[in-house]
Amino acid sequence: MTLRLAAAAAALALAACAGPGGPKPAPLPDLPGAKAIRVLWSADAGSGGNFTFFPALTGEAIYVAARDGSVARLDPATGARRWRIDAERQLSGGVGADARTVAVATEEGEVIALDADTGKVRWRARASSEVLTPPTVGAGMVLVRTIDSRIFGFDAEDGKRRWVYQRSPGSLILRVSTGVSIVGETAYAGFSGGKLVAVALSNGAQRWETTVAVPKGANELERVTDVVGEPALQGREVCAATYQGRVACFEADSGKTIWARELSSVTGVSVDARYAFVADDRGTVHAFDRSNGASVWKQEKLANRQLSLPRVTGALVAVGDFEGEIHFLARDSGNFVGRFSASGGAVRAAPLVLSSGLLVQTQNGGLYALSP
Repeated sequence: MTLRLAAAAAALALAACAGPGGPKPAPLPDLPGAKAIRVLWSADAGSGGNFTFFPALTGEAIYVAARDGSVARLDPATGARRWRIDAERQLSGGVGADARTVAVATEEGEVIALDADTGKVRWRARASSEVLTPPTVGAGMVLVRTIDSRIFGFDAEDGKRRWVYQRSPGSLILRVSTGVSIVGETAYAGFSGGKLVAVALSNGAQRWETTVAVPKGANELERVTDVVGEPALQGREVCAATYQGRVACFEADSGKTIWARELSSVTGVSVDARYAFVADDRGTVHAFDRSNGASVWKQEKLANRQLSLPRVTGALVAVGDFEGEIHFLARDSGNFVGRFSASGGAVRAAPLVLSSGLLVQTQNGGLYALSP
């Protein structure tokens, strides 16, 4: 089985719950006394098609992209467009950005870097295969995670390839976003087989490897245990989640396990100063104590609603679903606080925290800046 077909097979298995014979999505719970959710502004980013597009935020700009190749810079306060360009390629995963460089990629593995101020194309480079995850931009580098289990490190200024980190992919892999996180001089990334690695930005050398979860099961599909989403970093810890495995936190310097809990997710884990938040693949939202992994609360009334990664904003946790609903839960209890209905398809990408609230991008390209 080829890598592409294997990925598609795993994706079809994950989507089975949405089929006619699968479990029915939970009805939306009534919210008496719900908190009003105010729309600060809205805009159109363009459709993502069958791909999930993630927006990017820097200090003074929001960057969005669409399947048709459009990339735009918006004002975070008003949503006003500062520039828009056509990358002349069909894009496949959203935007990565810092103050100088904006980067996007395609399913053919082409990486395109733009000037953050003007949108002008600065360089184009080539990775080995399809890119489903936004490039990670930082520390003078553009990092691209390809579906064949490689990380390409390009120089942000000229696009010169500085190194490639490579692992052997599993025979079956999940066709989901699996990103790279940068802190200081180290990049953190997850792979098939439940592996999490730390890589030196200077040369791509592996600093450490650890196991988030060990594959288990009687057949190949049951043994799919890929790390999903971006590794989440807070303080001196890095946390990650797997499909059909565990969520766990590790010492960022060494990879030593701090705690782990059995759980299956397709979107990953987010963290704040106290908690780790995960939506499992059955639609339950969990909060764990970040220091020891103890369960703080779980919200089970969103079963089978194909939830996004939960994201903390102040005293609330926001999570999107397949119908375009954004659910707001109390950070300390998991109780429902409010809900916003976004027209424009499913909310697959994690909500993005703004200084004034929260940004949501729907599958059909709707952008909503919300103030809960």
